[in-house]
Amino acid sequence: MFIRDRDLLLHEPSLFRDVGWVGQRLVKGSAGIAGTLLTFTTQDVQLDLANIDVGHVVTIGGVSYEVVDRVSATELTVSRSRASETDGVQPPTPVTSEECTIWTFGPQIALVHAQVLRTLGIEPGEAAVGKVTESSITNPDTFRDVEALGTLHLIYSAAGSLTGAGSVADQRAAMYRARFGVARASAVALIDTNGDGVADASRRMNVVQFVR
Repeated sequence: MFIRDRDLLLHEPSLFRDVGWVGQRLVKGSAGIAGTLLTFTTQDVQLDLANIDVGHVVTIGGVSYEVVDRVSATELTVSRSRASETDGVQPPTPVTSEECTIWTFGPQIALVHAQVLRTLGIEPGEAAVGKVTESSITNPDTFRDVEALGTLHLIYSAAGSLTGAGSVADQRAAMYRARFGVARASAVALIDTNGDGVADASRRMNVVQFVR
């Protein structure tokens, strides 16, 4: 995938609080924050068993933070949203004990990722010799916004289908569909066709239409 949950948070700070139920809940419990360390005092699933890792998003007291590191089965290093993962960790507001949940939109990201690859003429998971594969793309960061906007469209479309036409979720689905179309039209993949590490071809995304 070109993105993780934390990339969606950059576009929608309230996403995991408001429509996390559209995704998958990985962990729920009570936790507190001191500095950059979030510690669960109660939880339904241990963090290691839930495979919580860098790039996940944790929501505590109605505020979402990105996971920077899994310290133990009950502890995470967390940060306010950073423009880049290479930026310094930004300590959250201290919390004593609040409801804490970790949702993921990984399945939606995976669906959009596969669609992005196919519109570039690349079959997901293909590794045949002589074939252009995902690893042949030399500028994957170009598709971060494309993938994020497409994923947000899927999320809000699912939420809008339950909250009704004209609802806030439905309106946001339409907005992200339009933004995805603009981003898709301008994205160009640089392709290394012979495996020497240097791009020698380019591809644009073919037209793909999301339907609900």
